[in-house]
Amino acid sequence: MHYLIGIDEAGRGPLAGPVAVGAAVVPQDFDWKLVGGAKDSKKMTPKAREFLYSKMTVLRENGELDFAVAFSSSSMIDQWGIVPAIKSALARCLSKLSEGSPLTSRCEILLDGGLCAPPEFANQRTIIRGDQSEPIISLASIVAKVERDRLMTRLAQKYPAYAFELHKGYGTAAHCAAIRAHGLSAIHRRSFCMRLISSQESV
Repeated sequence: MHYLIGIDEAGRGPLAGPVAVGAAVVPQDFDWKLVGGAKDSKKMTPKAREFLYSKMTVLRENGELDFAVAFSSSSMIDQWGIVPAIKSALARCLSKLSEGSPLTSRCEILLDGGLCAPPEFANQRTIIRGDQSEPIISLASIVAKVERDRLMTRLAQKYPAYAFELHKGYGTAAHCAAIRAHGLSAIHRRSFCMRLISSQESV
């Protein structure tokens, strides 16, 4: 094997916005000291995640690693369900990494939780809580979380009533109160919000 790939998702549980899948790839002789401090993105502060993301961007520019993120929209989640939506984003994420350099026969893939790569990637392993034990999965977790958070912050400007920049679509008390007051926006996952609202029209 020539490359190690880590895969993780961010945004499985929010009431609004897309789900994101991140993938990071490094050569087998990668110097892990270059990304010291990487761990499960949920256990890092936003500032620490952004710092590691910036460091990874520089390393990508220098050709020392690569990463990609793909999203599945709230409408796809509502239509197909969260698991197929994640599966779609995962396949597209790997496709981005493989552009110009097919990786299927030259890589080992480590995935967090219950994730699985497409079957053409024969050498793959799913690891429970892998984002806590495998640095390559931690890197994937960080890029997925950072890019999704940035997207939700941009979407907050289009839907200011919901303060997406603060909770990133998760079901906080303030977010649930905003849904009750304003109804669902175009980026809410209706299938996730049925207990909160049943008849209000999208705003």
